Amino acid sequence: MSALIASGGPNTHKRGILLVLCGAIFLEGIDVAMLNVALPSIRADLGLSTGELQWVMSAYVLGYGGFMLLGGRAADLFGRRRMFVLWLTVFLLFSGLGGLATEGWTLIAARFITGVAAAFMTPAGLSIITTGFAEGPERNRALLIYSGTSAGGFTVGLVAGGLLTAVGWRWVFFAPLVVSFLILLAALVYVPASERPDRSGQRVDAAGALTVTGALVLIVLGVERAGHTELPVTAGTLLAGLALLPAFVRIERRCAAPLVNLHIFRNRTLVRANLSATLFSAGFFGFQFLLVLYLQELRGWSTLRTSFAMLVIGIDAVLSPTLTPRLVSRFGNARVIFGGLLLAVLSYALFLPVEADWSYAAMFPSLITLGLAFSLAYGPLTIVATQGVPEEEQGLAGALLYTAFQFGAALGLSAVAAVTTSAPATQSPPDVYRAGFLVPLAAAALAAAITAFSLRSPTLHEVPVAG
Repeated sequence: MSALIASGGPNTHKRGILLVLCGAIFLEGIDVAMLNVALPSIRADLGLSTGELQWVMSAYVLGYGGFMLLGGRAADLFGRRRMFVLWLTVFLLFSGLGGLATEGWTLIAARFITGVAAAFMTPAGLSIITTGFAEGPERNRALLIYSGTSAGGFTVGLVAGGLLTAVGWRWVFFAPLVVSFLILLAALVYVPASERPDRSGQRVDAAGALTVTGALVLIVLGVERAGHTELPVTAGTLLAGLALLPAFVRIERRCAAPLVNLHIFRNRTLVRANLSATLFSAGFFGFQFLLVLYLQELRGWSTLRTSFAMLVIGIDAVLSPTLTPRLVSRFGNARVIFGGLLLAVLSYALFLPVEADWSYAAMFPSLITLGLAFSLAYGPLTIVATQGVPEEEQGLAGALLYTAFQFGAALGLSAVAAVTTSAPATQSPPDVYRAGFLVPLAAAALAAAITAFSLRSPTLHEVPVAG
């Protein structure tokens, strides 16, 4: 890791900052991956249905995505270091408390608060990078290392999750506490305090935050319940969520210090990047959710065997900071992202013929292709979504991107849960999974179609990467 950071040329002080921020995003990556592998064990111990099990994951990503905009605004208003350290502490505490849950609702509540903490911590960390590293090769290199570290956390989390769950699923929550504490101490040492922001005449847009969070929660809830709730209830929930979106826009237009300065959406490149991120994340998380259930509940594989089976997806941890920068330098962000999304489509299509007795050799092409897809799409999307944004709005730009990623994750999880739970009782298990795997395929295909419009944009091709 340090060698990779050093190769980009930043000074020792910047390397220390980047190591701390990479440590935090690494922690977030292992947290999600370990929980993903532990889901069947949690279901068995707490007696959760598939819908309830989906909410163990969705509660986190909804807290994450729902409060991300407020988190980005708070970083710009109250100081990036202050928000990063404070909410890293909250993340540490509530991530550990999840391991004490004895009922499904207490675990879901703990995961929601952990997600809220990540919503404040992550945009603060990202904006420390985007304001501390000069736009261009230096920043791009730092962002690709940052995204590669997140992927590395996911990879380590898969193996660690299998090992810890074999002992007891609660250790998935307890074990990261030591890492969190070390990162917190390092943050206090290495991350410098920024100048106190001038908040004259500015305030936190609580009404905007509550409105957009309510919209996201209701939309995801409506999608999740579509498979097992009466149509009027589903339609009413979805319409209520959609109705809050124009209400949010009205609030932002009238607010003196809005949560989101709506002029940022005039940047069509940023809008396309966020839409693509939403759909890419929906497919990626939805696929993993179904894959874990398929391997452990249909095939009867152990958590450890499942972890090692999925480990190949983590190839992006190696490729993101090594291959991806070279490809971006040669072909530009848009083409690299588009290539990654096409690989995601291929990956999900390769898994559609899944059978109840598939060998790992039959699964392998799909899994390694997905790892390649992630390595090409994730980092460049991060660059494009924050490129050309003024320094005082970097927290907002990062928050929009991570809101897109997390809302997409929640939407993908809810959609695959809705499809699989609504399947007729006469349908065979492999057929149920095949239907579920159509969701990530459709999401990735739509993301690729949106990104195709960016291929002629010169802005996305002239982005050199140092190294």
